[in-house]
Amino acid sequence: MSKDSTENIKQKQAHYIAAIPFVFIALLLAYKTNSSIRVLSSTWTSGTINGRPEVVAFGPYTVAVGIFERSINYFLVIWPALVFGILIGAAVRAFISPDWFARLTKRRSVKTQLAAGLAGTPLMLCSCCVAPVFTSVAKSSVRLGPAIGLMLASPALNPAALALTFMLFNPRVAAARLILAVAAVLFVGPAVEQIFRDVRLNRASEELSAVTEGSTFVKFLDSIGVVTIRTVPGLIAGVVASMMIVQWLPAHVLASQGAKFAAVLITATIAVPLALPTFLELPLALSLLAAGFPAGAAVAFLFAGPAVNLPSLLNVAGLAGWKPAALIAILVWALAVIGGLLAG
Repeated sequence: MSKDSTENIKQKQAHYIAAIPFVFIALLLAYKTNSSIRVLSSTWTSGTINGRPEVVAFGPYTVAVGIFERSINYFLVIWPALVFGILIGAAVRAFISPDWFARLTKRRSVKTQLAAGLAGTPLMLCSCCVAPVFTSVAKSSVRLGPAIGLMLASPALNPAALALTFMLFNPRVAAARLILAVAAVLFVGPAVEQIFRDVRLNRASEELSAVTEGSTFVKFLDSIGVVTIRTVPGLIAGVVASMMIVQWLPAHVLASQGAKFAAVLITATIAVPLALPTFLELPLALSLLAAGFPAGAAVAFLFAGPAVNLPSLLNVAGLAGWKPAALIAILVWALAVIGGLLAG
């Protein structure tokens, strides 16, 4: 066999291997689309959406469940999506060339950030489940901005969640959630990257150097192990801490709030660290309105609740340091407060 023929075969094999992450993405889309259609259909018929008081609930809707039981219940809800997130993150790390990411994210522009957001939107993963994908993309591209945009877009611009928001809430509330989510995707990542220019991320290809010569299967298994070890411990710690907040939150804090500013401030502060499964922000925001909170508080919770949480922030801190993670939390909180006050 000639040298040229051998090179052509290798190139074709490389193309097939590079398609592996997209196979997992297609399976994820099928899973999320199927589950979303069921929720959309049920909500359209009943005019409401069921909560999960065994995971997170406020005020009179809460149930007597311990911290660790809440944490286990949370993982029982999200585990299929988390498995998909780990598989996609591992496949991206093992099979997508960092050079491809470098070319794609080379320009620091709104267009690049928008592309990252559009890539994250159809995944429809919650903040915890998108964490493995975020870490792999950040390390492969060696850029925080687009990776943060993808991380925020997956939960905040979830098409099914947005459709449900327009079905269940006043159009002004739903539109405000959409605007805040787009603003976060476009501006939070670049702001963090601009302020922390000295943050250096090692390329994923450097981590894989020890198994570069191994088979595709070996590389993938190694990548699954690395992505799992890098993300899951932080997710577990963050979820337990989040459930502590739920457990120890004084009941009167989420009683009816007369002052709009105080209501929005309290809601945004609670929403940022909370770990919420997909769609749970909707019944919780409805419960806030039922408790007498203004519409602005619902807006703040609908945006900040799914956008980030303590587990995802711990993963950012493990990758880039606690200062970038803290800034993401502050910016999301600030957008939630400003948006809630304007929409209220």
